[in-house]
Amino acid sequence: MSYVNSKVTPSLHPENVRQIDGYDDDTASLLAGTVAAFATAYEGVGAVWTAKDVVNQNSAWTDERKIIELSKHAQRQFDTIAKRFDSTASLLSKQIAHIEGELTAPVESKAALSISREIREHVKGLSSDQRMTFLERAITDGDATSLTALLGAPAYLSGMNAEMKAIYVRRYRERLEPVKAKRLKALNAARELIIERGALVFKELEKAVGATPQKAAALRKAHQAALDSLGLK
Repeated sequence: MSYVNSKVTPSLHPENVRQIDGYDDDTASLLAGTVAAFATAYEGVGAVWTAKDVVNQNSAWTDERKIIELSKHAQRQFDTIAKRFDSTASLLSKQIAHIEGELTAPVESKAALSISREIREHVKGLSSDQRMTFLERAITDGDATSLTALLGAPAYLSGMNAEMKAIYVRRYRERLEPVKAKRLKALNAARELIIERGALVFKELEKAVGATPQKAAALRKAHQAALDSLGLK
């Protein structure tokens, strides 16, 4: 979707999703649902503005009646958009959890048992700062032999605690599988965008209707009461 509606906030345009850090040919399919959700929101708000232009040409309706009918239309649009945003956020959360699981999966040692033991003993004998330096250098160099020897065994055998080990398991996995790390980053950004911009939908629809939901509801109630008194629907 490339068109721009000057009456709708640019913050809801689907192009925002394509500007996410990490969006490219490799992540486009993962974020297609998010693009579609924003397109639904952008078009839905635009549809209310279009309806308003038509309704305003109806001189037979009072301003109050126009608000009543537009608010009904806006509510239908909101229901559709909210459902799409909720389902998209849920899917993103599942995709994030799946990749998180892969990036934090246990590591298996790639070195011979004797060598792995020597590596762990060496690192355990280092100071905390030296141990950190050793691990950082191993990550930078992609030293799978050292990293799997350390991360594929209980943390205490290398002088680490469980939290430190978990951090380096994650970093090792990201170093080993950069595409997954990129996808995770893009998915998290997409979910944050959905949550952040979702709140704008309600405000934008209110702006298009030209009245607060409370005022529109009061007008609908009064209108229905009048119809009921006449035996009309």
